[in-house]
Amino acid sequence: MGSYMPISIKSIIACGCLGAAILGTAACSPKRIPPMSVTDLMEDRVTLDGVLMKCNQNPSKARTDSDCLNARIAIERLASQSEPAREAKRMEEFEQSREKRRLAQEKQRQEQETKTKVDAYHLPLVPVEATPAPQPNDTNPPIARQSNP
Repeated sequence: MGSYMPISIKSIIACGCLGAAILGTAACSPKRIPPMSVTDLMEDRVTLDGVLMKCNQNPSKARTDSDCLNARIAIERLASQSEPAREAKRMEEFEQSREKRRLAQEKQRQEQETKTKVDAYHLPLVPVEATPAPQPNDTNPPIARQSNP
């Protein structure tokens, strides 16, 4: 006849210790943090700077780490978004300075026109003096002589 206890106490304790060890290693191992998405990095600039700093300190990891890849993509997207805004601001400043210059030149041109324009109704009156008639000379005017040899 056999034993009603096919599993001994030693094997139960061994299986319990093995289970506890497995649970202990699973509970104590750090949980894998999912990589941050590109939009999360674009919204949180401090985290983006931290991720880029970490990637620059360890370049061998940077090529394989998805956080580094996402951070670089986020930087490119932010740069592409800021370029049109910066260009629009520059164009607006250019238009404002151009308008100021145009107004200054227009004012200068009008001042030049008013300086050179002569208004006949506001000229000073100058008395007109009669020119004296030439005095008659008693001498006859010289006559050209003809000389024929």
